[in-house]
Amino acid sequence: MQRIDINCDMGESFGNWTIGRDDKVMPYITSANVAGGYHGGDPHVMRETVRLAAEHDVGVGVHPGLPDKMGFGRRKMDATPEEIKDYVTYQLGALRAFCDQYDVPFQHVKPHGAMYSMLSESPDHARAVMEGILDVKKDLIYLATDMNIYEIAQEYNSLDAVFEGYVDLEYNPDRSLIVEQEKQARDPDLVADRFVSIATEGTVEAANGEVIEVPADSICIHGDTPNVVEILETVHSQMDEHGIELAPLHEVV
Repeated sequence: MQRIDINCDMGESFGNWTIGRDDKVMPYITSANVAGGYHGGDPHVMRETVRLAAEHDVGVGVHPGLPDKMGFGRRKMDATPEEIKDYVTYQLGALRAFCDQYDVPFQHVKPHGAMYSMLSESPDHARAVMEGILDVKKDLIYLATDMNIYEIAQEYNSLDAVFEGYVDLEYNPDRSLIVEQEKQARDPDLVADRFVSIATEGTVEAANGEVIEVPADSICIHGDTPNVVEILETVHSQMDEHGIELAPLHEVV
């Protein structure tokens, strides 16, 4: 059996605003990336998301973003490596407290939006965050969205890193993602085929038809895609046939 993790960004609602369909998605995934209150989320949403993860035996990690709720953490910010490190530490600590309350494994860190882009483009920022993670909890896993960050993580012998793939977004031939301006429904069968391809072969077809390597041990499926539940049901229906078993991040490292 090929073991792989399904992760999903969650807990991004706040106040009177609901983002995503966390309660519908949670039964189908193995790891939840929970917003830490900066780009999305608030204390009540964080608590409820962790409680939901505990109910479904899902591993939890923090999805830290820049302090910019109005821009949903997707706008660039002039911040030093030390400041980014502190932003991650702050959000990590807040979420870990809720995980302790519900006795849920606190397992990983996956930066969000403009913060992720900053770490991908600046090795100094990436190293500052990774060192901050190790200062807090040495057995945390870094969930790397691109190869630049993944390669920097390899510099730290004590830091486990997992590379993730995407099946509900298109890739360019250079393995960069084509991010849509507005979430659209996806063909569930096509997404499931891409899931199987990455899980079993470590490859996927790019937008131009070229087959590229995506050596992923975790696959992200976006919870705010309009037909996400249908997508996840279709993905699950394909797993047994292709010898794929789901496991949370701390079991696939």
